[in-house]
Amino acid sequence: MKFTKEEKQAFVKRYQNGETVIQICNENQISRSSFYRWIQDYQQTVTGTGNIITPQEFLYLKRRVEKLEAMVQVLKKVDCTVSSPLQEKLQAMEVLYGQFSVHTLCDALDVPRGTFYNHIFRNKRGNTLAAKRREELKVQIQKIYDDSEQIYGAGKITAILRNQGMKTSEKYVSKLMKELEISSVCTTAKQEHKKWEKGKNRNFLQQQFHTDRPNQVWVSDITVFKFGDKYYYLCAIIDLFSRKIISYRISQNSSTQLLTKTFKQAYSERKPEKGLMFHSDRGTQYMSYTFFHILEDFGVKQSFSRTARPHDNAVAEAFFSILKKEELYRRHYTSEADLMRGIHRFIDFYNSERPHSTIQYKTPEQKEQEYWDKKKESSLE
Repeated sequence: MKFTKEEKQAFVKRYQNGETVIQICNENQISRSSFYRWIQDYQQTVTGTGNIITPQEFLYLKRRVEKLEAMVQVLKKVDCTVSSPLQEKLQAMEVLYGQFSVHTLCDALDVPRGTFYNHIFRNKRGNTLAAKRREELKVQIQKIYDDSEQIYGAGKITAILRNQGMKTSEKYVSKLMKELEISSVCTTAKQEHKKWEKGKNRNFLQQQFHTDRPNQVWVSDITVFKFGDKYYYLCAIIDLFSRKIISYRISQNSSTQLLTKTFKQAYSERKPEKGLMFHSDRGTQYMSYTFFHILEDFGVKQSFSRTARPHDNAVAEAFFSILKKEELYRRHYTSEADLMRGIHRFIDFYNSERPHSTIQYKTPEQKEQEYWDKKKESSLE
C-alpha cells in the first residue's frame, strides 16, 4: 500500500503523541522498517525560537550554514568585494582556486561559474598559478607512486591526495600519470616480472669502458650532496666514447622521474642509432619498472653492475668524485642559485676545457668532434 507524504507525516505525528510503532503498523499494514525510516524523515523538532522543522529541513539548513561560513572565509581572504570589477574578482578567485570549491568562490563574489572556468582555462598555458599547482600535484603523485614501489594506480593515489587535503579527481590524476609516464605494475605484474627478472642480473658491460663511437654505451649514476639543511640529487649520463656528460639534472627528490627526465633529455639531443647500451648500478630508480619500460620502448639494452661492485660503474663513480673534489668541496656557495651556477659551470668546463687522461688528454668535446670530422671525411672519399 502506498501512502502520500501527508499520510506518512500523520502516522509519525501519532507516534510522537504516544502511540506505539506496533499499534500503528498493525492497523495500517505498514512494515516496521518503512515506519522507522518515516520517523527519521518526518519527525518534527521544535527549535529554540519555536519553529518546527523536520530532519530533512535541519540537514538542508546545516549545509546552508556551512556554505555561508565558507563564503565568509572567501570574503575575508580576498582583497575585493562583490561590487568590484569582474577582472579584479576573477584574479582574486584564481588565487583561492583549489582551496575552496568553485561553487563557493562564485557564490561568494557573485560570478557565474562559466565565466570563472573560462578565465582559468582560456589562459591555461600562461596561468602561472594553475601551472604551479599542476606541477606540485605531479610531484606529489610521483612521490606517492614511488613510495608505493610503483604499485598504486590512479584510484589509490587520488584517495591519498584527498586524505592529504588536496582536491582532485581520479580522472585528472590518471591524466597526470600518463604525462609522467607511470602506471601501476599490478596490471601485468606477472609477465613484466618475468621480463624484469630476466634482465636485472645481466652485466653486459663487463667493465669494458672503451668504445669505438659515440652513443654506443652510456653510463649513469645518481649522487647526493647537502647545502644548508637540504639534500640535492644529481643524475648524470656519460658517453663512454668521449667521457662527455651528455645530460644531467638536479632535484631535491631522488625519484624515478629524475632519472627518466635525464635519460629523455639525452636521447632527444643525441638521437642515438639502434644498439645503444645503458649501464648503471642497481639503484632503485634504475631497476624500476618505469625505467625498464622506457628503455624497452626506445630499444635500449640495459646493463647492471654486480651487487656491491662499484668498479663495474667506475666511469660514473670517477666523475662524481672529480665533481666533489674539484668543485663542491672547494666552494662556499652563498645561495641555492649560486650552487646551481657552480655545478653548471663545472660541467661545462669538464666537457669543453678539462683534459681527460683516458682519451689522450683531449677534452670530451674535442674527442667527439674528431670522430665526426673523420666520419665526414671518409664519407667524402
